[in-house]
Amino acid sequence: MDAARRAPSARVNYASRDYWAGTIKMGLSKFFILRVLHYGPLHGYDIARLVERTTNGCCSPTEGTIYPVLREFEAGGFVTATEEVVGGRQRRVYALTDSGRAAFSVALEAWMEATAALQDTGRAFAAADRARVERNADGACCA
Repeated sequence: MDAARRAPSARVNYASRDYWAGTIKMGLSKFFILRVLHYGPLHGYDIARLVERTTNGCCSPTEGTIYPVLREFEAGGFVTATEEVVGGRQRRVYALTDSGRAAFSVALEAWMEATAALQDTGRAFAAADRARVERNADGACCA
């Protein structure tokens, strides 16, 4: 049996808020890493803390997630990395390139489109839910 047909060993709980929050945060972390690098060159720890602060704790990238993303951005030419001594410790400091700024602009546009679609969906869902409640309040036997 090929891998596509095998049942996963652990089923995804699509009714779990944690599942959806994690999925959303994975995509947003990349976006916000590019965002905070607009402040100027930063080392990984500062990037993680600024992302957390910028998102009011919604996205809190860990070392296990931030450094692979930074390496991916560096390989793609979206950031540059230089070695600097900070407080007696050698650290990699990341800076946004022009390509990184352009990527952030495209990402911002895409996220804004997605946000608008989510807001429309939220309004439509709320309206449908209100209509269902009103139908039930009017004595309808079935919803």
